[in-house]
Amino acid sequence: MPAIITNKFRIHNQEQFVESFSESGANVYYLGIGRPQAFTTSTRGDSRTQFEGSDTSPLTPVDSVAQEFHTFDDLLAAKKVTSSDVSVAIARRNWTTGTVYDYYRHDYGHNVTGSTSAVVTADSGATALYDSTFYVLTDDFNVYKCLDNNGGAASTVKPSGTSTSILTTGDSYKWKYMYTLSAAQQANFLSTDFMAVATNSTVSSAAVDGAVNVVKIKTAGSGGTNGTHTGVAIRGDGSGGVASVTVAGGAVTAVTVTTPGTGYTFAYIRNADIVSAGATSLSGSELDVIIEPKGGHGANAIEELGGFFVMMNTSFEADETSNSGDFTTANDFRRVCLIRDPQTGGSASSATTLRGTKAVLVTSPSGNYTVDEEINQATTGAVGKVVEWDSSNNILYYIQTRFNDEGVDSNGNLTAFSGANTITGQSSSVTSTPSSSSTTVDSIAFTSGYAGAEIDADSGDVMYIENRSPITRASDQTENVKLIIEF
Repeated sequence: MPAIITNKFRIHNQEQFVESFSESGANVYYLGIGRPQAFTTSTRGDSRTQFEGSDTSPLTPVDSVAQEFHTFDDLLAAKKVTSSDVSVAIARRNWTTGTVYDYYRHDYGHNVTGSTSAVVTADSGATALYDSTFYVLTDDFNVYKCLDNNGGAASTVKPSGTSTSILTTGDSYKWKYMYTLSAAQQANFLSTDFMAVATNSTVSSAAVDGAVNVVKIKTAGSGGTNGTHTGVAIRGDGSGGVASVTVAGGAVTAVTVTTPGTGYTFAYIRNADIVSAGATSLSGSELDVIIEPKGGHGANAIEELGGFFVMMNTSFEADETSNSGDFTTANDFRRVCLIRDPQTGGSASSATTLRGTKAVLVTSPSGNYTVDEEINQATTGAVGKVVEWDSSNNILYYIQTRFNDEGVDSNGNLTAFSGANTITGQSSSVTSTPSSSSTTVDSIAFTSGYAGAEIDADSGDVMYIENRSPITRASDQTENVKLIIEF
């Protein structure tokens, strides 16, 4: 049975997602980073190998139960995403001179009238409005919708200004100003491929529901009396629409809307009405009246421009390392993830940042552990991988994964580090003894020398996972992550 999920459903889902960041009893979201160890072929506790790609070609994450659990294995840290970090977005399309832009049509993808197979197609070849190039961003950070592209000619005059009236440029393109990206939107929600979208209240207030402003010539006809014939009625379910039709060489060459009217959801200009207006003997002309979106052009920029993307903008700042060492700069990361409603100590997480690594406070270290080396503990047989060694405070941060030499012991089990048993670095040969004290060091509360992660393993829902080539952190840099979610 033929059916579709419409773009309005996609926008509805986007709206619900955005609202969930700020409404009462809202969900809480954290953007996490992880995977300090290289992507490689690893060995499981049963001696079978698992291919996980390489640092130059990371594997695409799998939407599976296994992937969600694995995401927590090597999670380094997570930062809360607030409502101010989120914006509805659309694809970015920069205005460039010499480009043929598509124009807005309400019926892309529908069958061409009189045909059982051909469909209405944009100049770019798109058969859906939101796949077409019908809007642009200029270097003034203004966004314009193209209403007419002068018969598929190249755009050579940049649209400008913020008038609520339709703008006709010197290249005979017609544009509708939609909105301007604010300074904050430019800084936070503008990337190479996407940009924020918002409705301009002045433009929205000036929009007219059901007005007709553009008519395209499908078939010019023949035999008509030359001249500009005025007072041609625009018929349909609206009212008040009037056009002038120019005939030259017996064929229709131009149509100008003189009165846009209101209330149209379908409309026609009939050949007979052009004849009655003075184009005697004109036959075969077919004109396509372009129907505006609900509310008129500019009434709702998000819906009109295809705002079914959400952009999140989160920065992992170097000075956040001072916040209980949550975001280490001692190691790189290869994964970004979005987690909804994680927990800390069995309750809903609320802190701005959360440490994902485990930590042990040690005494009498014989030297400095090295990043990414394997560590082993006497007696327990626990295995881990070093994320960071804080020599100033004698804190060893580590992870334990499901693989040999990273978390699984000789029996194939993941055994927790515990007690005052010696911990040895397999590359550095450094040894140390876990402290038996319950104390707070560098804002981390240790119980008998150990501190678990601040985000409970496998809590909440992993909504997004992205594997990347390694991103190296440094104490003097900030990593800005712009995450795009498409609905």
